[in-house]
Amino acid sequence: MPSTTVVQRLYDAFQARDGQAMADCYAPDAAFRDEVFDLAGRAKIGAMWKMLIERGTDLQLVVRDVVEDDTTGSAHWQATYTFTTTGRKVCNEIDAAMRIEDGQIVEHRDRFDFWRWSRQALGPVGWVLGWSPVVRGKVQAEARKGLDAWIADHA
Repeated sequence: MPSTTVVQRLYDAFQARDGQAMADCYAPDAAFRDEVFDLAGRAKIGAMWKMLIERGTDLQLVVRDVVEDDTTGSAHWQATYTFTTTGRKVCNEIDAAMRIEDGQIVEHRDRFDFWRWSRQALGPVGWVLGWSPVVRGKVQAEARKGLDAWIADHA
């Protein structure tokens, strides 16, 4: 399994809505971080992707600019979906950077404009307060609580 294909495999699996195949792209002790989640281990990272796939029934994904070598990978991806908490439509632009070892992702960092996301997902509250650490912290706490509940329900 050459490491130069792991990023493309990850996003191919995402487009196919195959959370287990996504989880299989990560090393057992991998780390994932974005503006909402900070996760350690393949099991938690895989659970996050599976939850997002399950909840994102109208998820549309566009991936471009996939770049890989033996130790790093990156991509730009766009996710369009309905944020289930508010029922609002979101179009999120994400830049991914990964560190790869032995054909698996060991570190994955997704970056996106949280304030832009919050304006779409949260509406007026996001417009007014989406930039604030308080709103970000509340979103992070709710996401973690949701992931923990999803894991408990799918154990």
